[in-house]
Amino acid sequence: MKRILFFIMFFTVAISTRAQVTLDECRHAAQENYPLVRQYNLIQLAEQYNLSNASKGNLPQINISGKASYQSDATTFPIDIPGIGIKGLPKDQYQALIEVQQNIWDGGQIHHQKKEIKAVSQENKYQLDVSMYALNEQVNQVFFGILLLNEQLHQNALLHDNLQRNLKNIEAYRNNGIANDADVDAVKVEILNTKQQRIQLSENRKAYLRMLSLLTGKQMDEQIQLVVPDMEDEISGDIINRPELWLYESQKQTVDIRRHALRAGYMPKFGLFAQGGYGNPGLDMLKDKFTAYYIIGARLTWNFGSLYTLKNDKQKLDTQRQQIESNRNLFLFNTHLKLAEQDGKINALQQQMKEDDEIIRLRTNIRQAAEAKVANGTLTVTEMLREVTAESLARQTQALHKIELLMNMYQKKHLTNSHTH
Repeated sequence: MKRILFFIMFFTVAISTRAQVTLDECRHAAQENYPLVRQYNLIQLAEQYNLSNASKGNLPQINISGKASYQSDATTFPIDIPGIGIKGLPKDQYQALIEVQQNIWDGGQIHHQKKEIKAVSQENKYQLDVSMYALNEQVNQVFFGILLLNEQLHQNALLHDNLQRNLKNIEAYRNNGIANDADVDAVKVEILNTKQQRIQLSENRKAYLRMLSLLTGKQMDEQIQLVVPDMEDEISGDIINRPELWLYESQKQTVDIRRHALRAGYMPKFGLFAQGGYGNPGLDMLKDKFTAYYIIGARLTWNFGSLYTLKNDKQKLDTQRQQIESNRNLFLFNTHLKLAEQDGKINALQQQMKEDDEIIRLRTNIRQAAEAKVANGTLTVTEMLREVTAESLARQTQALHKIELLMNMYQKKHLTNSHTH
């Protein structure tokens, strides 16, 4: 029997544990479920392909060409040596050529190209981080919305129980002649209003749970228990560690790499080449027949054309860097404004919560006194119901302040990204 009871208790605890979910668990599940997360692998694959293509620039480059032509005149020899037949070049000429080029030094062009590919890939990842981070705010809003509805439903149940207790008392007072049917009906109306409010709150909670299920990819039924976050974990300082700042730094690094790559445009390029051909005429221009030939050698090229636009190119990249820095400063400015707003809300709520307990205590005393006066016949039921409602509103306000404080504290965490693990 003891073993059976143990297993029942263990199963009950296991079920209740599985039915609980924390804010961090919801955020983590949402990050894994969000369709955008699949783009991380796509960015990595694109980087690998681009780097592979860039590296192939150091492989031998093979060019095949062919030519057949007929010209109106050709080179001839102005002298005629007796006994020796010297023909001029043929007017119809043919050539098939294959050339292999091997890059030895490209001025650092491929090197800078690889660095830019990695920088752009990192920039895309940070841009994706920004979009993924914004998802946390949606999860926070839905999560705390459910917590607020939970508190409202709890206060609604307390008010309903209080009204039911008063209904029994009023019915007893009616039998004693202290109250009448209208007083009983007034309490019943308030009970019905409370039931209507509960229906609306319950439907809102179902809608929020469906939203949380869509965000996290996990089924959130009505029995799920959301764990209220710890209020003691408050932030000290306004150090901002948002992914937007990483994105701005990555963008500036990309611009710097492109600026350094400008140097490769006016650097000399050196390589080896080998040509093999077949045509008429061949290398020996005096032979009017098809011959095969080859040429091997080294080639040096130095193009200074990029120097004409070098200054403008640098200024354009400098302008881009200044724009990125301006965007970064604007982001920090707006974030600090929002932090100041959050601090004001948090301070106001903390001050209000100091008075909530006293307001509830006083409202409870007033309600109890009103109930006693109704019992003595010195106060109407309608006046007592106002006091019952006022006490319930005071409790709802306290619950609202508690959830709002938590929500604003975690919104501040979101603004600074202080909860990064």
